[in-house]
Amino acid sequence: MGTTEAGRDDATLVRAAAEGDLGAVRELYDRHAPWLSVRLHRRCNDREVVLDVVQDTFVAMWQDACRWRGEGDVAAWLWGIAFRRLVSRLRQRKEVVLMPDWDAGARGVLPGVEDQVLLGVEYGDLGDALRRLSPEFRAVVQACVLDGLTTREAGRLLGVRENTVKTRLHRAKAQLRGTLADTQLEGWR
Repeated sequence: MGTTEAGRDDATLVRAAAEGDLGAVRELYDRHAPWLSVRLHRRCNDREVVLDVVQDTFVAMWQDACRWRGEGDVAAWLWGIAFRRLVSRLRQRKEVVLMPDWDAGARGVLPGVEDQVLLGVEYGDLGDALRRLSPEFRAVVQACVLDGLTTREAGRLLGVRENTVKTRLHRAKAQLRGTLADTQLEGWR
């Protein structure tokens, strides 16, 4: 992420937070809480759960800032904390429904132009291939591959049996391989 008027980048802010600088924690919160909230809300339809998870994420970040090794992007580190917190919270509240990013069209909500562009940039041909999958296959790929859940966790969150997750994931991967191979062949022509 970028720097602020004071010129402190995320890594500098995390190191300052590790030394007890609450201003650094606040600056990281102001910088990252909005996108974390949006991304978490795409996976959970309960606004209160999302707000709690965002708060828990920054408390955990502050408490564990000294553990950050300085490798990789701070935003990715925060996303990992937030997603693990969300999974933990959803395990406790079975009535919360997971809302996968890839299934927006099936819910009657079309993704914004910015989201579509970011998807294309982030995943390229893979984004196109993922959009061609059925909503059930996309949800399983997102949960297991993109979000790193186990098949058991994905099954609980998606409301299907673990074996169903495994079968859908196997079939989705086969379809993705076929679609990506076709895309490669078209590019060579």
